[in-house]
Amino acid sequence: QGPEGNSDDMVDAASPNFESPRKTRLITTEATIETLALFAGCLAFAQLMTELTAGASFQLPTFVWALGGGVLIRNALDYVFHFEVFDRAIDVFGSAALSIYLAIALLSLKLWELAGLAGPLVIILAVQAVVMVLYVALVTFRVMGRDYDAAVLSAGNCGFGMGATPTAVANMQAITNQYGPSHKAFLIVPMVGAFFIDLLNAIFLQFFIKLLA
Repeated sequence: QGPEGNSDDMVDAASPNFESPRKTRLITTEATIETLALFAGCLAFAQLMTELTAGASFQLPTFVWALGGGVLIRNALDYVFHFEVFDRAIDVFGSAALSIYLAIALLSLKLWELAGLAGPLVIILAVQAVVMVLYVALVTFRVMGRDYDAAVLSAGNCGFGMGATPTAVANMQAITNQYGPSHKAFLIVPMVGAFFIDLLNAIFLQFFIKLLA
């Protein structure tokens, strides 16, 4: 339905996209250019920091610098320049990028090369799935408060435990699109699963590599 439709089916530019995931998104050309410029800024920051720290003893993956750049750019725009970032445009482009990534990841799988390991892989996946369900039901859901936010976080935990952060976000989007938003889940899972955990991984992996070298 276009802009001329019922106003009940529309949302303004200031409201978060996850509050009304099925509403019409009024994304203008200007908002699109601004969003792409923000993405380009994050990528440029990540490339610059990767090159500057190339010879350092401690290095971070490029995508971690991109995440950190996004945090810096967003907070600078909000609190220094008082520029209102179009959250829904970022969410739409992010959702599109996530869908493309998942499609490419699935298409790039060469399952025929793993035919000889089909039996062990099925057993490993089955055990992993059972352990993940038990952990989420007995630990994650209870520790996070046994409410709707805890349920969405549990879905994200399943996606992260069985795949990666994009899978976790896709799981949470599937639930929130059906039953409503969860601010806590979309704050915790991406920050922990895509930022803090990568910082810790980089620290511990490089520490043990140097320790065992």
